Amino acid sequence: MGKMAAAMGSVATLATEPGEDAFRKLFRFYRQSRPGTPDLGGVIDFSAAHAAHGTGLGAHKVVRAQLSVSSVSDHDAHRAGLQPVSKWRAYGLEGYPGFIFIPNPFLPGYQWHWVKQCLKLYSQKPNVCNLDKHMTKEETQDLWEQSKEFLRHKEVNKRRPRSLLEKLRWVTLGYHYNWDSKGFRAEAGILNYYRLDSTLGIHVDRSELDHSKPLLSFSFGQSAIFLLGGLKREEVPTAMFMHSGDIMVMAGFSRLLNHAVPKVLPSPEGKSLPCCLQTPLPAVLPRDSVVEPCSVEDWKVCASYLETARINMTVRQVLATDQDFPLEPVEENKRDITAGFCHLDDKNSQVKRARLNPDS
Repeated sequence: MGKMAAAMGSVATLATEPGEDAFRKLFRFYRQSRPGTPDLGGVIDFSAAHAAHGTGLGAHKVVRAQLSVSSVSDHDAHRAGLQPVSKWRAYGLEGYPGFIFIPNPFLPGYQWHWVKQCLKLYSQKPNVCNLDKHMTKEETQDLWEQSKEFLRHKEVNKRRPRSLLEKLRWVTLGYHYNWDSKGFRAEAGILNYYRLDSTLGIHVDRSELDHSKPLLSFSFGQSAIFLLGGLKREEVPTAMFMHSGDIMVMAGFSRLLNHAVPKVLPSPEGKSLPCCLQTPLPAVLPRDSVVEPCSVEDWKVCASYLETARINMTVRQVLATDQDFPLEPVEENKRDITAGFCHLDDKNSQVKRARLNPDS
């Protein structure tokens, strides 16, 4: 307990020292942190049994959040592989209006479907990915088919080159993925694919033409540390764990706050996947379910990938009601297609860090 208190005190002191802005200091601190040490004592864990009171340096900020139970029927939730909304636990943070954290509300086994979709379906053309900058369309035509045998036998040759799926860093989904719902249109999706040495630099999601609607974030695979800051980088960010199945909502005031992912955490010793991913998808699914069966062979590929990786899926509304895309790009949006979507960096990236990480 003494070591943890000392570590938490050092984090608070570090954030107030002169020099670099507070966000950059804590980003660097957590990027260099070591799992299983007091370094992570200041990170909020919403999944803890006593999360109503929170754990970590920002525990006093944790409050219970109220959800509209009638907004999604139990049947519709089940169709997507989610528990009834009445069973969800939801939390907010004082000082961050519009931010909601929902620890894994998925039904047992149903994350398998969404992981498979992220790796097998959403990585396909016409979706745009980071590999398009370095390879032809033919070379990136079906990343799953080109990678599955490598991943199924990953343990046989640990010195092999990474498969194309393992080199994937981001994918953008456009209007061909348009789910309509009351008050919110999911018009675009952005997938970030993290290796254990990946980070997501400090940034604000401004690319959408309308910022009045929430941004929804879904995590699958290995855990990570998420930093949520303020409108300026001088404001000290709050650190929290994101585990597989967790959902975050950034709306209202929190929609345009600085945030980052400085660290992806490997599974505890002896565990290759989080416990929630070790339960198979049920063989019998609801007749009108959007969830599809996942074969043992497909899951073997997914599981092999996730042993050293994390996937984050964000869903967002781009336009306000009755708003259209401008015929000509507005001046501030005349930039590379990757801007605002993903700024992932890892030690083995073939692209210069300055292009991927806005924190450089």
